Amino acid sequence: MRSLPLDAFTKKRIEKIMVEYTESKVPKEIRNQMRMTFKIRGNNVTLVEERPAFRSDQWVEFDIAQFRLEDTKWKVYWRDSKDKWHFVDDIMPSEDFEKQLEIVDTDNRGLFWG
Repeated sequence: MRSLPLDAFTKKRIEKIMVEYTESKVPKEIRNQMRMTFKIRGNNVTLVEERPAFRSDQWVEFDIAQFRLEDTKWKVYWRDSKDKWHFVDDIMPSEDFEKQLEIVDTDNRGLFWG
């Protein structure tokens, strides 16, 4: 069963949580070397790290984790070196988005933060 798309209220709430998280994650003094951002597409929220490209003015994006709302619960996914997403089966799906973000943030295995 597919989930309904994020409603406007939930999307705004997730955006607020993610803006606060990404702003607090990287100290202002190193934001010219690294930034944290996010993308929301459908029911997927992707946490992204950006770094300047070598000898270029461009920034390169590295997907850190993806949160997918499936059947009213947020599931956490990690991305491999071949750009394939994999469900993290030992992080229990939860209706609490912030709880899932906290689990990714603390990442005691090095799955998300290498």
